[in-house]
Amino acid sequence: MRILLSNDDGYFAPGIAALAEALKDLADITVVAPERDRSGASNSLTLDRPLSLRRATNGFFFVNGTPTDCVHLAVTGMLEHLPDMVVSGVNHGANMGDDTIYSGTVAAATEGFLLGVPSLAVSLVSKSSVEFEAAARVARDLVLRFQRAPFRQPVLLNVNVPEGRYEDLRGVRVTRLGKRHKAEPVVRDTTPRGDEVFWVGPAGKAADAGEGTDFHAVSNGFVSVTPLQIDLTHNGLIPGVTDWLGS
Repeated sequence: MRILLSNDDGYFAPGIAALAEALKDLADITVVAPERDRSGASNSLTLDRPLSLRRATNGFFFVNGTPTDCVHLAVTGMLEHLPDMVVSGVNHGANMGDDTIYSGTVAAATEGFLLGVPSLAVSLVSKSSVEFEAAARVARDLVLRFQRAPFRQPVLLNVNVPEGRYEDLRGVRVTRLGKRHKAEPVVRDTTPRGDEVFWVGPAGKAADAGEGTDFHAVSNGFVSVTPLQIDLTHNGLIPGVTDWLGS
């Protein structure tokens, strides 16, 4: 089995090192990740300049681009064979609900999915903990399950793991994305030169966090696994928009 690993925290991040360590005996592992933290890069591709590919002393490859660039470059040009799976992470922080729209972690997995490869995005739901072992072991469990029973078509799974020990996890739940409240306002600041600048405010709190959502599963100690799709068509509005254009 061949697995491509990527992330949005950068090739030097402890989360991707933990992931590579957890999967190294299961597959032929190739790591291609951004040269710096590209959190929030979403699905952006770099089209205004060429990309460079370099190799670090630990064997990981890094690219001066986005998470999507990394997976696209690896799958369409660098690797001799199509990987059997793309695994992105382990992200330092949650990617639940509306977070998935902005997440570079999810974007790397999405690019693999769009290129026909089953893909996982794995995130640790913590901003303080730097213990990635449990999340990496969850990823290992899912890869083992995929080896035993592969899907008949490419899938895109968004995985969020509560912080804490692997032994304390209560299980795995298949979930839907929850929804956050409107984001907090931007934070105004002033540079030493007197220029006004703005920091993007924090994400809003969970608005839809009821049973069945990723928020609910994680808050109750379960790993959340959410199958995602890329079709953005709002099919329910097609008749209404048709009538509106014909009026």
